[in-house]
Amino acid sequence: QVHLVESGGGLVQPGGSLRLSCAVSGSRVIDHIMAWYRQAPGKSRELVADIINGGHANYRDAVKGRFTISTDNATNTVFLHMNKLQPEDAAVYLCNAKRSYFSATHYWGRGTQVTVSS
Repeated sequence: QVHLVESGGGLVQPGGSLRLSCAVSGSRVIDHIMAWYRQAPGKSRELVADIINGGHANYRDAVKGRFTISTDNATNTVFLHMNKLQPEDAAVYLCNAKRSYFSATHYWGRGTQVTVSS
């Protein structure tokens, strides 16, 4: 069983930055595709970024150049560095883990709230 706990959310002004963390237990981040999703009120959950076995990363177009996903294998943590935040980035951000893109089993954290407002 993989357990995910997110932290680092909060209130930030437009143009500001935040770093989200996802502490992983029960398995190694390097053995999974780790991802960050977000869900805003009234909207569908959407993939923000993922990183494959601690290597190649993918990003949705709206965050390219502003967000960076990374892993720390020593602490078994996944990060999402978010820069130049805009009001449309506000959402609950959720950490996700899966063995592969074809895996039927996904693990989820409870999420951390990001609010972008002046």
